[in-house]
Amino acid sequence: MKQVSKFVSVLCLVAMPAAAQDTDAPPEDAPGEGYSLMEEGARLFLRGLMDEVDPAMEGLRDLAGEMTPALREFVQEMGPALVDLLDKVEDITNYHPPEMLPNGDIILRRKPDAAPMPALPAPGDEIEL
Repeated sequence: MKQVSKFVSVLCLVAMPAAAQDTDAPPEDAPGEGYSLMEEGARLFLRGLMDEVDPAMEGLRDLAGEMTPALREFVQEMGPALVDLLDKVEDITNYHPPEMLPNGDIILRRKPDAAPMPALPAPGDEIEL
């Protein structure tokens, strides 16, 4: 048995340099060559995905370009009103979602377990700024 294991060991050592000198393999750094089938399949799959998504991304870029002026105008006109509303509301978590009444009015109901509102100053009292 010892002789068989020695023979197998010697045979493996002799075969290793022959396997390392394979000249048929393409160079590793050559583009598109030297990939395994899995690597090549993944590369082709990702390239196909990029080709499919590219037109949608172009359309999204065009849409963003068209919407930018309208969004800037909206922020310029509505920004101060939204800041004023948030100053009056204090903490938005103290309120239920907005409701629209049949007459078109929009109301914000305060939650019953919310912290009490600060007392409003009496008419004629000084207000600290």
